[in-house]
Amino acid sequence: MNTISKPIMAPAVVERIEAAGVVAVVILDDLKHAVPLSEALLKGGVNAIELTLRTPVAIDAAKIIKKEVPEMLLGFGTVLTTQQVREVVDVGADFAVAPGCNPKIIAEAKKQGLSFAPGIMTPTDIEMAIEQGCRVLKFFPAKTSGGMPHLNSIVAPYKYLGLKFIPLGGVNLENAKEYLSSPLISAVGGSWVAKRPLIQNENWGTITKNAEDITALIRQLRKGG
Repeated sequence: MNTISKPIMAPAVVERIEAAGVVAVVILDDLKHAVPLSEALLKGGVNAIELTLRTPVAIDAAKIIKKEVPEMLLGFGTVLTTQQVREVVDVGADFAVAPGCNPKIIAEAKKQGLSFAPGIMTPTDIEMAIEQGCRVLKFFPAKTSGGMPHLNSIVAPYKYLGLKFIPLGGVNLENAKEYLSSPLISAVGGSWVAKRPLIQNENWGTITKNAEDITALIRQLRKGG
């Protein structure tokens, strides 16, 4: 274990994710929504986003966000191929995540200098990730795999490595406190902040309110409230 690769998540990116406390997971279907969505999130205090590569406009939307809303920490999700790794690097992504732990994707991310967090839910996943130098990992699917009790159990043998996790999948305002109260968690990720129908219907006020609610919870927890 002492010969594990150098971490591939840049310290500055880790710091920004931890400072944010939440990463809004979003699916964009229309380029015109890129800027107003980002502005709605920022207005509510959320300045980190995971733009999923599930729609044809994702890459172009990211280009717009990088240009028009540079203060947003821009990440990509559902990165499944080496070509996608190269595409998000070309856009200027701050980081990327994947639902699973694919050594080929991790290797390409390392090659491209991309801060990357693979998805894990078993000890085997964790060991494959740490061998490649991953120290920040996506815990997915968080809720259905057992939540924090499950994560605490599988991480026990590896705690000395200082691993950090971003839980996604079933995370919401009601259960976010349980995750955020753990020192294992860098930030929570979730689509509830800006659900796809809210974006499609341009319900920016609700998105801002959702962002304000999770931001207030994070602030309360960090003050020891």
